[in-house]
Amino acid sequence: MADLTKWLSDVGFSSVSTYIQSGNVVIEHSRADDVAHIVHQVIAERTGLDIKVLVRTALELREVAEGNPYADASPTQLHVSFLDHAPEAMVGAGIEPLEWSPEEFTVVGRAVYLYLPLGMGRSVMVPRLTMLKGATTRNWNTVLALNDLASR
Repeated sequence: MADLTKWLSDVGFSSVSTYIQSGNVVIEHSRADDVAHIVHQVIAERTGLDIKVLVRTALELREVAEGNPYADASPTQLHVSFLDHAPEAMVGAGIEPLEWSPEEFTVVGRAVYLYLPLGMGRSVMVPRLTMLKGATTRNWNTVLALNDLASR
């Protein structure tokens, strides 16, 4: 992560900070629409890896943190999958929620909140949610930490 911080600073991003070894970077840049492309290009040039990059503004992170539909859940039971686009309106069509009870999900824009009382590794629901293909998922503590970093 130290290398990534330096690489992004070298190409003109300011206030570059990372959160543990999570693959998350908080940066300042004047044009949010260019960020994903620039970060993707820097990673590809420096490592040879083709890594998908998803970007959220500080406002979008705050909305995710404040919009938690599972406020009573333990942070260890809650995850958020960040999508590159909002899923189709009929995202739950043909899926019977009782098949994976007590697990639940709620879609809000380009975020999918995942209530997983038995944890991500034991989830029956997550592998069946095709909308999560290409998403990046973070646990609730990471979401809150990123929101805190982006709010500074």
